[in-house]
Amino acid sequence: MTELVYQGDPYLKEYMATIKAIKGSRVFLDKTIFHPRSGGVENDTGYMVFNEGMVRVVNVYYDKESGDVAHEVDNASLLPQPGSSVKLVLDWERRYRLMRLHTAAHILSAIMYTNYNALITGGNITPEYGYDDYSLTEFSREIFEEAVKKANEVVARNIEVKIYWLPREEALRIPGVVKLASKMPPEVEKLRIVEIPGVDIQADGGPHVKSTGEIGVIKLLRVENKGKNKKRLYFSVEP
Repeated sequence: MTELVYQGDPYLKEYMATIKAIKGSRVFLDKTIFHPRSGGVENDTGYMVFNEGMVRVVNVYYDKESGDVAHEVDNASLLPQPGSSVKLVLDWERRYRLMRLHTAAHILSAIMYTNYNALITGGNITPEYGYDDYSLTEFSREIFEEAVKKANEVVARNIEVKIYWLPREEALRIPGVVKLASKMPPEVEKLRIVEIPGVDIQADGGPHVKSTGEIGVIKLLRVENKGKNKKRLYFSVEP
């Protein structure tokens, strides 16, 4: 399986990797700094650079056949043979927006969980904005306005975001470590933990910023009532 290097350092913009296999437009590597679409966070994009040129990485996802990370490129015929090295280059501005929005989403979900006992029932994060659905019975814009206000107070404190691994059983004993209403973490021996001390702790595999101050300002875009236990908050980050 591909080593997810970004889980240890999400600030790596370039990295050398070895091609394991090429299947059509899908490229499989020994290591990657590209985040595949997962956990409601959209995938990274960028380039693979080699002596003869480069190809564009247009999509990254978990391949249904192998379960490994597939890097979909725009012209696989240009790639060197498996066993060759390529330099991975991220679209950094896109990644950094996703990181800021992702950490903002964790803060918001922690506030909704603590103050309203609300779990996430759906969501998605794009580079432009994010949204989450919450298991609230009452639809109230004021609830979300208050949550965003409290979240921005957390952001302003510039708290360090800590990332570490814990044995699965130990991690799952932590209250609130899973804030998704219908999904448990994968069956692995150790879980990656993202902690904002005093605010939130969650099992999570995606990229995040190093401190809450990097988020900027969380902005409420709009709210929608999508039905029972599905009250949706759209948000973005500025500047």
